[in-house]
Amino acid sequence: MVASRFTNPVHGDYFADPFVWRHRDYYYAIGTGPNEAAGTAVADSSPTIFPLLVSRDLAYWRRAGHALVRPETALGNTFWAPEVASAEGAWYLYYSVGREDRDHHLRVAKSPHPLGPYHDVEQLTDLGDTPFAIDPHPFRDEDGNWYLFHARDFVDSAESEGITVRAGTALAVQPLATMTQLARGQAVTVARARHDWQRFAAQRPMYGRIHDWHTLEGPFVVKRRGRYYCLYSGGCWQTERYGVDYVVADTVMGPYCDTGTDSGPRVLRTMPGRVAGPGHCSVVTTAAGDDYLAYHAWCPHYQARRLHIDPIAFTDGGPRVPAPGRMDPSLAEPDPR
Repeated sequence: MVASRFTNPVHGDYFADPFVWRHRDYYYAIGTGPNEAAGTAVADSSPTIFPLLVSRDLAYWRRAGHALVRPETALGNTFWAPEVASAEGAWYLYYSVGREDRDHHLRVAKSPHPLGPYHDVEQLTDLGDTPFAIDPHPFRDEDGNWYLFHARDFVDSAESEGITVRAGTALAVQPLATMTQLARGQAVTVARARHDWQRFAAQRPMYGRIHDWHTLEGPFVVKRRGRYYCLYSGGCWQTERYGVDYVVADTVMGPYCDTGTDSGPRVLRTMPGRVAGPGHCSVVTTAAGDDYLAYHAWCPHYQARRLHIDPIAFTDGGPRVPAPGRMDPSLAEPDPR
């Protein structure tokens, strides 16, 4: 069952980087909460990291605790962008952890149940090789093979065949040898920043130099119309310039084409009075085969990021959200269930 209409945001709490999935008759959501983002998550033996929500219809959500038992404090104090995958009779939670906005690396936790508790089991990326990696997205292809898309830093600016790529955080993919181990030496770049709207900050000190730093992050892959669409968020997440765009490929490892990205985010962008700074999305498909985009957007005055959900269509012109952030005051009452 899916509601015919939504009131956005669909949940009133801080809930950034939302990942929504369907399992049996329920929808589940996991995201970055305020404590995880700010580095104030409590060290405890009970699940205290990453808030969980449960819904029957995508419109009304109830709290379901937290997913991850906090791993050892030496790993870091900020936890970002969790995603969950089911395989081999178990559930796996992929996330990044680090200190403030630096030194993030990717890890995976495991549980026998979708709501956890999840216990950390393995480190996926090494700070010596990849000093900043965030936003892991596990993707299972139709042949059963798994891949891990993620965002990582690229400090070079370069020009090739008339195309200039810019220094910043951008997208990569690597096969998973197992659900808890990356296939070493097989990482491929998915997309690099090339346009002004993707700028995170001008004159930003990074890695001992000053850069005009650009950001592509939050990858999420779906296969539609025979092609692989990698949705991502670009720009600075703290501003109205943030939005959702995509690259597309004929095979899961690419090459991915970014033609059309020069004019700004095409899937979802700020619309004054409707949605502000939307980004970090996931696609959930109903039992009837309809696709919905879950994403966070800012509340008025940019005080908190909250969960929004809208239909998404994969058209001849690419993925589009026809009516982002639409509001319906008649659905503002609490969930009666």
